[in-house]
Amino acid sequence: MQGFANFMWLLSMALILFSGFALIDAATRREDAYRAADKQSKPFWLIILAIAFVVNLIFNILSFLPIIGLIATIVYMVDVRPALRGLPGGGRSHRGSSSDGPYGPWNGGR
Repeated sequence: MQGFANFMWLLSMALILFSGFALIDAATRREDAYRAADKQSKPFWLIILAIAFVVNLIFNILSFLPIIGLIATIVYMVDVRPALRGLPGGGRSHRGSSSDGPYGPWNGGR
């Protein structure tokens, strides 16, 4: 019985890490990337993934709520994330240098 409890604890930790990774990944993507990829908005995914993360922290893995959170996390990882990564820049926030103009970096006429 101890082996089953250890397996369930490891599975629970894996779900927490998986949903935490998806939440951090969604938070680092640009807002306009979600619209460009024709997906739900960034706040929508942040709320869904945050709820999934909290549910995985609070509830036992044998409950149905972590399974619903797992489904939402899987949908983000296999549908939304690849669409965002397919955009130029990968949908990530880009902090350009101070010499960047509206059409790209300014190189002094070289």
